[in-house]
Amino acid sequence: MDSTTNAIKVAILVADGFEQVEMTCPRQALDKNGATTHIISPNKDLVKGWNHVDWGGSHKVDVPLDNARADYYDALVIPGGVMGVDALRTNAKAVEFVRSFFMNHKPVAAICHGPQILIDADVVLGRTLTSNAAVKNDLENAGAIWIDQAVVSDNSLVTSRKTDDLAIFINQMIKEFNMELHQ
Repeated sequence: MDSTTNAIKVAILVADGFEQVEMTCPRQALDKNGATTHIISPNKDLVKGWNHVDWGGSHKVDVPLDNARADYYDALVIPGGVMGVDALRTNAKAVEFVRSFFMNHKPVAAICHGPQILIDADVVLGRTLTSNAAVKNDLENAGAIWIDQAVVSDNSLVTSRKTDDLAIFINQMIKEFNMELHQ
């Protein structure tokens, strides 16, 4: 994809405690493949990642959630991280931001605990997806069909289980976002 003419705009929704590598790796791949990516967060300036068992680095917030408009973006990425996703799913603006991507039939990619906010956005009923195993019962109770697979694609929704699945998740995300993969 030519980054100057047809670049898609991708929102990456995170809150403090997101799993850092689940944001940085997809973002790097999207940027490398010509996308314009913006970190969206309830925080105004910086958002802090989580690095498996301890705090990770701080990342610049490109657009505070209060100023973000889903209609500006072509696709959405939701990294995992228990703390970050819990903070997002209890934030009405974050839930509505996620819901708008589904209402407008835009592609969404969520990994690990990321799919948990999809429950609050009320968009999992009848969808086939995967996630971290800890989220399985929550998703099934909300009407999702959960399968234990590295990556699952269902009608413009790409989900993945964990950090170990990042490579396949990224490849499927790029495909679902209708981008040409440049390795």
